Amino acid sequence: MEVQQFYYDNKIVKKFLYASIFFGVVGMLVGLLLAVMFIFPNITDNIPWLSFGRLRPLHTNAVIFAFVVNAIFGGVYYSLQRLLKTRMYSDLLSNINFWGWQLIIVAAAITLPLGYTSSKEYAELEWPIDIAIAVVWVVFGINMIMTILNRRERHLYVAIWFYLGTFVTVAVLHIFNNLELPVSAWKSYSIYAGVQDALVQWWYGHNAVAFVLTTPFLGLMYYYLPKIANRPVYSYRLSIIHFWSLIFLYIWAGPHHLLYTALPEWAQNLGVVFSVMLIAPSWGGMINGLLTLRGAWDKVRTEPTLKFFVVAITAYGMATFEGPMLSLKNVNAIAHYTDWIVAHVHVGALAWNGFMVFAIVYWLIPRLTKTVLYSKKLANFHFWIGTLGVILYTIPLYVAGFQQHMMWKQFNPDGTLKYGNFLETVTAIMPMYAMRAIGGSLYVIGVFVLVYNVYKTVKAGSKVEDELAEAPELPRIVSHRMKGEGFHTWLERKPIQLTILATIAILIGGIVQIIPTLVVDSNIPTIASVKPYTPLELEGRDLYVREGCVGCHSQMVRPFRSEVERYGEYSKSGEYVYDHPFLWGSKRTGPDLHRLGAKYSDNWHFNHMYDPQSTSPGSIMPGYKWLFANKALDLSDVENKMRAMQKLGVPYTNEDIANAKVAIKAQAQQIEENLKNDPDFVKSYEASKEAAKASGENFVPMSEREITALIAYLQRLGTDVKVKEEN
Repeated sequence: MEVQQFYYDNKIVKKFLYASIFFGVVGMLVGLLLAVMFIFPNITDNIPWLSFGRLRPLHTNAVIFAFVVNAIFGGVYYSLQRLLKTRMYSDLLSNINFWGWQLIIVAAAITLPLGYTSSKEYAELEWPIDIAIAVVWVVFGINMIMTILNRRERHLYVAIWFYLGTFVTVAVLHIFNNLELPVSAWKSYSIYAGVQDALVQWWYGHNAVAFVLTTPFLGLMYYYLPKIANRPVYSYRLSIIHFWSLIFLYIWAGPHHLLYTALPEWAQNLGVVFSVMLIAPSWGGMINGLLTLRGAWDKVRTEPTLKFFVVAITAYGMATFEGPMLSLKNVNAIAHYTDWIVAHVHVGALAWNGFMVFAIVYWLIPRLTKTVLYSKKLANFHFWIGTLGVILYTIPLYVAGFQQHMMWKQFNPDGTLKYGNFLETVTAIMPMYAMRAIGGSLYVIGVFVLVYNVYKTVKAGSKVEDELAEAPELPRIVSHRMKGEGFHTWLERKPIQLTILATIAILIGGIVQIIPTLVVDSNIPTIASVKPYTPLELEGRDLYVREGCVGCHSQMVRPFRSEVERYGEYSKSGEYVYDHPFLWGSKRTGPDLHRLGAKYSDNWHFNHMYDPQSTSPGSIMPGYKWLFANKALDLSDVENKMRAMQKLGVPYTNEDIANAKVAIKAQAQQIEENLKNDPDFVKSYEASKEAAKASGENFVPMSEREITALIAYLQRLGTDVKVKEEN
């Protein structure tokens, strides 16, 4: 059999690893800044692009899609070539994948701080970037599949199954969740509304965690862990069960993020059932990983890369036990909307994903540069300070989550809430936020240690060059099953069939859950009193989205006595039929806002948005002074926005659209008149008029400024049902 020589493409691996390290530093520094903002909320006062609401999605996107996904690409490109004994199919496609992905990251880093966002968790980027993501992801998939077809190995190793499952599932999730109707170059509305949008988003959101932050890392684990430990995978049979059960079950679990909400009960229950079932395959994978180290524990003590792996896989086991537990309704009632969820997420992000990346970087960089790691002592220091950082980050937030729940639920003997003021729960957990910032600082110090260690290693090593390899040409693969050959053994040499079966496995859950909610009207009962937002309220809602308010406030009152007492009547599914996108939120740093309308005066909202501490002493909400700036609200797209909503089923008439600006002026002027009930407002308003006149600046009436539109939206929230009940 002819032995062929070829070169592995190491340069593409180097590019992705360097990008991962760079963006990891950036993303984690932004996260640390956000942690500090909980303690010093006005640290970036009056700088809109550095406000908490705009930086939070930048942090999550930078860590997930820049730090983690770049590392995944690097790890996949290195392992795939060696598992298949061939070079990547196309250097051009590899480089399009790399540079296209970096341009997407840069676009996100520019647009998110500027407020261009869809507001949907892990899918905040606007429609032009969504299209670019789909294109680059398909380029990666084509390159991977063609490489598999050109392989010199008969069977596909388990890591490759996870890579294929990741590719097809992420493509499906991304495309269907980001179906949106463009209004302009950087503005769009989700085609789904309310309950439907929530279900599709968390079908995506949960499975973004599953198929971006889990399955590719499991594939990497199955390749790198045996390599580093020099031990075979503990059980190949267990890996088969692990793969197929995981990709089938995971896709069903999304609704457990929406328990006790307005989502239909049957969908919630499906999410619970499949989430609990996920414990089995998840722990099967953890056990397979840890038992691969049997007989290699002496090496674990001396190799920092293996230390990172052990903690990473253990954290995976912890997170995948905690996730199903959080899907149980009685546990979810405690944890949801609290900092417990933040702790849970960061066990996975910091320990599972972060430590896996660090291990792979420490192992790959010396091999790419033909040298040894500059300092194992520094790598060990990174491991211990990183582990301490994870502990100091997560444990205080677990404590904070329990404390929030207990304070939110407590009643006095007379039946009133013991802590009726939401701020009491905020001030009580401030020490936990301080400890979280310390833990995050330690973790970031560890990352800087890695940067230094990698720099010194690269400096001492050789230039990264393509690596010469040789392997016998793969003989023609027999398409039919040979006598005595098991089905899965046959499937392992049939990549197209394997990919098709994986796609079917992940589509079943999505179809069963989502289609009935989209087409069966009884799942979302209508409420006659619910009307579309006025043009001014629609503009205010878009400002709410732009400023990232959904990152700290929910709009979903659950049917608990404590929540109804605190916020008002629990939320109904029919109230959200005109909400594109939904804004239910996933964290309550501040109180729920769904019944906020008419609860406070326009003056209260005005003062609260300018200086939150003036109306709510002890608040950790930053001010939004740019909403008050002497510039007019941009109404250039209001008609286009209403036409887009009209196409999505919102019953705006052509007359409503034609008269939009007239209606805005009338409603805004009424709000300005309401504001004049406060003598202090009148005094400062007149002074600002005189100042503008003296400086020759064009004075913009308060009725034409952004704050007025936001007040209109806030005063509308939850009032439709109240009107119906009063009638």
